[in-house]
Amino acid sequence: MIIKVCGMTQPANIADVAAAGADWIGLIFYPPSPRYVAKAAPPAVGKLPGGVKKAGVFVDAPAREIVARVAGFGLDIVQLHGNEPPAALRDLRRTLDAAAGPGIRIVKTVSVGSPDDMARCADYEGCADLLLFDTRCQGAGGSGRQFDWAALGAYGGSLPFMLSGGIGPGDEGRIASLTHPRLAGVDINSRFETAPGVKDAALVGKFIARLRKLAEAQTYTETKPTGYE
Repeated sequence: MIIKVCGMTQPANIADVAAAGADWIGLIFYPPSPRYVAKAAPPAVGKLPGGVKKAGVFVDAPAREIVARVAGFGLDIVQLHGNEPPAALRDLRRTLDAAAGPGIRIVKTVSVGSPDDMARCADYEGCADLLLFDTRCQGAGGSGRQFDWAALGAYGGSLPFMLSGGIGPGDEGRIASLTHPRLAGVDINSRFETAPGVKDAALVGKFIARLRKLAEAQTYTETKPTGYE
């Protein structure tokens, strides 16, 4: 299960969270956000431990800006968190491949308020690598609230997805019990903060360790042989 910690702004804090077990570090490139990374961090956020990826979050940004951020921050993943249509993803893919080479993953956020919202996911088959389900709200996310996870049952697409929106300490058991075959990971943010853009690395580490332990136990329970004693 991928663990993405989003809204990071401080190099030292990023290093601590990476060391705590995060798989992806999320950097927000949306000026209205209180976690806008350019307000608090230099163009390079520092070298991360092997395997830890940098994900840039953009809201209806032009392709030239995204490409510049990919180059300047060494991004591995581009997350589109606005109203980007499928055609914009296809154009961005061509632009990224030409400028940075193939390999940059594209994640498309889908705002969820009800099971009906899952119907929009089909539009992104073939142009996104992964979806992220966040809570529908006014503005570009960041509500700190959860949507009803029962809506996940309405998703029948082939793209893997990450779960986001108000996830915090104490949610590990509920996440580990989810059985959707396309669930690829979770995205955490504000409920682990000591200030906007600054995470409690120890709290993040406890969450990750507990979630992975519970998820491993759940997988074992589901796959052990019948009649095992």
